Amino acid sequence: MTASIKPLQKCLSKYFQGLVVCGIAVLGIACDQNPQVSSASSGLAPKQSFSSQELARGKAVYVKYCAQCHGETAQGAPQWRKAGSDGKYPPPPLNGSGHAWHHSRAVLRNVIINGTKPNGNMPAWQGRLDNEEVDAVISYFQSLWPEPVYAAWYEMQQNSAK
Repeated sequence: MTASIKPLQKCLSKYFQGLVVCGIAVLGIACDQNPQVSSASSGLAPKQSFSSQELARGKAVYVKYCAQCHGETAQGAPQWRKAGSDGKYPPPPLNGSGHAWHHSRAVLRNVIINGTKPNGNMPAWQGRLDNEEVDAVISYFQSLWPEPVYAAWYEMQQNSAK
């Protein structure tokens, strides 16, 4: 009886892995849309204001740990929207032209701390970066976002808190 269940389990496992890969691909495409702040926007998004010390620390962390994959100017891999032969997506841009702005600071922090493996290539930085470094690097790449992108991100954060 057990031997007849194993092929079914293997088949279902492959099926669910396929669903996960398709789901990630759909999210990657959906998250790639350029932000639009609607005319009904509250207009309450504050200007980006990060301290020069926080930005300097964030830039140092970015240069040391992130730039090798996400690019010197946070532009991401050239074909970041296309899965590689391993089914995983290359590093996306963090400069506001990718999908990072769709995620809360908590989600961004979680991805940096825990990585995206086994479904992605992002390594976990837990134990190598402290909380202040993680927050500083997020502030650094958010400082690269154009004002409309930051405003859209800010509004999404405000709306999700309701």
